Amino acid sequence: MYKILFVCHGNICRSPMAEFIFNDLLSKQGIAGVHADSAATSTEEIGNGVHPGTAKILRRLGIDYSAHRARQMTRADCDKYDLLVGMDSANIRNMRRISGQPERYESKIFRLLDFTAAPRDISDPWYTGEFESTYNDVIEGCEGLLDYLRRGKII
Repeated sequence: MYKILFVCHGNICRSPMAEFIFNDLLSKQGIAGVHADSAATSTEEIGNGVHPGTAKILRRLGIDYSAHRARQMTRADCDKYDLLVGMDSANIRNMRRISGQPERYESKIFRLLDFTAAPRDISDPWYTGEFESTYNDVIEGCEGLLDYLRRGKII
C-alpha cells in the first residue's frame, strides 16, 4: 500500500479536502493500492471535524467526510507515509520541524501544487473564506499528483 499524508495548519480545511477528494478520485478511477490520510502541523483543531466551508464542498461532491477528526502530524508519520504533502510553504517548514530529521525526509516532502505546471502555495480558506478557490487548487493538485504517481509507475 502506497500511503500519502496531506498536511495543513489545522487539518479542518485544506488537508481533509485533499484527502477526501484524492481518495474519491482513486475510487472512481478504480485505482487500488494507494491511500491518503491527513493531519495538521498545529494542535489548535485536534478532535474537530472539517470546517463548514470544506463540508459544503464535500457534500456537493457526494463525499462522506463524517468520520474525520483533526489530528496532528507526528514524527512517526514520516516513516509511515511514502509522501508528505503540505498545502503551503509554512506547512512545509513545520513538517520539516516535526520530522526532527528534515534532510532524511526531504525526498518525500512536497507542496500539493508542486505536482502541477504552476507550483505555488494553496491559500488557507480559514483566513480567506475562498473555499471554492481552495477547491480548484486542491483538485488541480490531486490530478497532478495522480499523474506523478502514474509516471513513477506507482499506479
